[in-house]
Amino acid sequence: MTRYLALRLLSVVPTLFGISVLVFGITYLIPGDPALIMAGSEATPEAVAGLRRQWGLDEPAYVRYAAWLGNLTRGNFGDSYFSRQTVLQLVGNALPITLELAILSLLVAIVIAVPTGIVSAVKAGSWFDVGAAALGFVGLSIPGFWLGIMLIYVFAVYLQLLPAGGFTPLSAGLIPNLQSMLLPSIALGTFASTQLMRYLRASLLDVLHADHIRTARAKGLGEQAVLIRHALRNALIPFMTVLGVQMGYLLGGTVITESVFALPGIGRLVLTAILNRDYQVATGIILLIATAFVLINLLVDLLYPVLDPRVRLGGSTSWQ
Repeated sequence: MTRYLALRLLSVVPTLFGISVLVFGITYLIPGDPALIMAGSEATPEAVAGLRRQWGLDEPAYVRYAAWLGNLTRGNFGDSYFSRQTVLQLVGNALPITLELAILSLLVAIVIAVPTGIVSAVKAGSWFDVGAAALGFVGLSIPGFWLGIMLIYVFAVYLQLLPAGGFTPLSAGLIPNLQSMLLPSIALGTFASTQLMRYLRASLLDVLHADHIRTARAKGLGEQAVLIRHALRNALIPFMTVLGVQMGYLLGGTVITESVFALPGIGRLVLTAILNRDYQVATGIILLIATAFVLINLLVDLLYPVLDPRVRLGGSTSWQ
């Protein structure tokens, strides 16, 4: 396992390097001048030019990228053009909110997807299976921002049961915190649940028709024991892969949800940075999200042998 882990970690380096080039190139091509935004519309050309020199915005793209990459190797993601805070400080303030939203959304997705996927697979072709598939397609087609707005209208405006937006920190109480996060978690988790449900159903159907399942039934095991002890455990391996990918998507896909519900998280922070042409903040956050996405997928790979001891990382037959 040690050799496999070392090789996977080494493969992360060129991946992140390629991502850094792509992220920097995209943000560099965004139209607009941060110096002009910082100086204001009434600033003189000399003042704007001075800000460009101060922040190195007058340098060629490759020079700016080399300086940015050199700072990254020292753990310096740069400073915001506007708040004068470091990118890591801004991320540290916003990250707990986004992590809470992503984790709660994943829990919502699992609560919806796992029982629905299991029942759909066990009762394949039934009215429940057909209805779950239809609702899944509807869930995939509904835009996240529209679902968020509808949830606000029903539960905040009409029923007045939950807040329409804003964030209540955990220090103010667990119940108020969960109330402020419930609607955005449902809005974000519903879309993820449809994909998780489809993958779990398909994986479980394949396992239920396998030879070892027929053998277990022939030995007299009950359906519940066959499903839990034999079928579900094997079906969880591809499901865990999708689950890890979905967690990465949830971390990076909070931009619209946090904007709709006015949550001061990473998604809203990066959106504000892009609108203000705050390149240091935008590139730093996107690179951090990409790094988290890569590491989550690596962690999922390492969990395979825990779910199924027959799996050996790197094609080996035993742990090294």
